[in-house]
Amino acid sequence: MSGQSPGRYPRLRPGETGWKCRCPRCGKGALYRGLLTVVDHCSMCELDLSPHDTGDGASVFVIFILGTLVVPMAYWFETVFSPPIWAHLLVWPPIIILLAIALLRPVKATLIAYHFKNLRHKYDE
Repeated sequence: MSGQSPGRYPRLRPGETGWKCRCPRCGKGALYRGLLTVVDHCSMCELDLSPHDTGDGASVFVIFILGTLVVPMAYWFETVFSPPIWAHLLVWPPIIILLAIALLRPVKATLIAYHFKNLRHKYDE
């Protein structure tokens, strides 16, 4: 740590820093290196981010969100247009993949931010 006191950082809202994919302590440093690789330390406040592991939590939330969105859209598509099965196979996989990639980063970052918020006492010295 860079010798800064823990009280110097404001308490940030986890949802806001998560959806911006920023450091949960300072809200300024980038959280990711690459697509889903969490950086070891924040480039701004030097918070050690290595212990923040969301496991499969972000994936589960994204699956539930996508299921809630895609299943009704596929049902509507089927009832209105009655397309052949190959049309479903052509339309839905790209939509699901793009939405999953778009949602996975902010959902994982939000879980990391909540993890930091609830266990802040372990990270502030």
